[in-house]
Amino acid sequence: MEQGWDPDVKKFFLKIINSFSLGLLWMMSAVGAGLYFRLAYRTDISIVYVILFYVFFSATLVLLVWYLYRLWNK
Repeated sequence: MEQGWDPDVKKFFLKIINSFSLGLLWMMSAVGAGLYFRLAYRTDISIVYVILFYVFFSATLVLLVWYLYRLWNK
């Protein structure tokens, strides 16, 4: 008798773990960069840096959602 997990269940759990970890990594890097470099809110720095910060993390969010969509449609 075979021991271990069913291969389909293993693939499903790997999808869940990858989705959760990538989403959490994206959120932590966005919050970390925004608070550490003070780009998430306007202080004494130029507004251009704040706009570039939000554009960059919006673009990476779109890429993350696109990757997760492709991952779950396999």
